[in-house]
Amino acid sequence: MSLADLDFVAAMLAHPEVMHHWPKCYNREEAAEWIKRQQKRYATDGVGYWLALDKASGQPVGQAGLLVLQVDGVEEIGLGYIMHRPFWGNGFASEAAAASMDYGFKALGRSRFIALIRPENVPSQRVALKLGMKLEKSTHHADYRHLVFVTPRSPPDTTVPRRDTG
Repeated sequence: MSLADLDFVAAMLAHPEVMHHWPKCYNREEAAEWIKRQQKRYATDGVGYWLALDKASGQPVGQAGLLVLQVDGVEEIGLGYIMHRPFWGNGFASEAAAASMDYGFKALGRSRFIALIRPENVPSQRVALKLGMKLEKSTHHADYRHLVFVTPRSPPDTTVPRRDTG
């Protein structure tokens, strides 16, 4: 994500339905700061929200990614996803979140991810469940109650079996 994506990101973060479970909608200046925050995360953590694109058209549809979070005094890798309203119901959130987790498993060697989801955000809970995540607990994070969903699975086994050549 870069400032070249500001028009899309600003429109998405200003949309009242998209931001319904967030404390507020963001104005254009705040959206620019959001992008800069992701760029800082890329540099310091190696992860952040990435722009999610429709594979067929290349058009941005939202954002998804991995975030380093402190939850209940423990460093966690959080999975996040936000899709712009015109693209809801097309499976983009599930696909982008799954790709983010796959990157975390394979490239980062992580075996656990969490998703912090507000209790009233049922659509995001459905995405987490579709990804195989399980509800672990409830916590207070960033001044709000959140449900903590976790990945129960381990990274895929990518070792190549040896062939017995006799």
